[in-house]
Amino acid sequence: MIAFAPSDDHKLMMDAGQKLSKALAGRVRETEKGGGLPEDLASAARELGVGVVHLPEAVGGAGLGLVAGVLLEEEIAAGDPATAFALGGTGAYALAMSELASPELAQDAAATAGAVAFGEPRPHRDRPGLSTIATKKADAFVLHGEKAYVLGAGKAERFVVFAQVDESKGERGIGAFLVSRGDGVKATARVRTLGLDAASFSGLVLDGARGVLISDEPRAMVRFFAKHALLNAARCVGLARAAFDVTRAYVEQRRAFGKPVAHFQAVAFTVADRAMDVEASRALVWRAAWLWDAASDVEGENAALLASARAIAHAHETAMQTADDGVQLHGGAGFMRDYPVEKYMRDAKQLSLYGMPAACAEQLAAAIELGRAPDLALVLPFADSQSAFT
Repeated sequence: MIAFAPSDDHKLMMDAGQKLSKALAGRVRETEKGGGLPEDLASAARELGVGVVHLPEAVGGAGLGLVAGVLLEEEIAAGDPATAFALGGTGAYALAMSELASPELAQDAAATAGAVAFGEPRPHRDRPGLSTIATKKADAFVLHGEKAYVLGAGKAERFVVFAQVDESKGERGIGAFLVSRGDGVKATARVRTLGLDAASFSGLVLDGARGVLISDEPRAMVRFFAKHALLNAARCVGLARAAFDVTRAYVEQRRAFGKPVAHFQAVAFTVADRAMDVEASRALVWRAAWLWDAASDVEGENAALLASARAIAHAHETAMQTADDGVQLHGGAGFMRDYPVEKYMRDAKQLSLYGMPAACAEQLAAAIELGRAPDLALVLPFADSQSAFT
């Protein structure tokens, strides 16, 4: 039998997430203005396990699986999509260590102040791949280059840095390295962003930084980025839910020509379309997460990867369309800070550039549908194709 209902444990977690979500929603402007999450809300989010419930216990997570992860991320994002980012990270470092590193290196990664550095400010002029170079020196690698859009770089003590190991192999010559803050590693100033104002994004300068190679396996990197992007897709669903809810309430109470504007066909059809999009995105994300939790072989991983690509693309587009329509249906009020919908639109745009953009997800889905092996160039946000946050 096909079951769509979350388990009892999932329901308890979602109920707790909804309570925190309401508190977050009531203080979004405080979080936005302060450029970070107030400590009482941050403590509550950490206690609930935001960013780590899906991670294996071996790395310090709760070991509840990706389904639990996307359910919680959706609920929290419905209150404030910036929450996971404002905590200093979205679990990306621990997830990367879990998927890419040895069990010894990955131990307790969830308790480490870490960050993932993939994106770059500019492409390499003469070849595909990354501009950051890793050169083997004795028993370690030495890294040189610049990284951009690194979440939490200012406070991170360790980094998973992606760099070019073999320049002749392009995208397939990339390695993931564990690098510690110290000599040769410098975080640049925090940058201002369109949305997700509570998040701290900055660059990373690597000048002779020593790193330990944790993986040069393309498939493992694809798996990490797909799971990472699926969690972000769940945030897109939560944002779309919130944007839809405030918009529906507004068009039901705003009146024109003696009746609520929701009674006009053009408005009603838009509301109905967005409701269908939100529900479809949610189902796609939940199913993809379930497939990852159930995957036990390459065939299962491929099915989960295809489902993830579809879910990511649809969720990104749904968040942006729902928020944009929300602004439109609010009329002049839509771009006023008195209403939350303008923030949802800005956050939706930035979420769509985080991890795996919709265009990359669509390319990945098409490649799998057509029987081609997943290609890193279709998944990862290279500077010559798409500057995106990681």
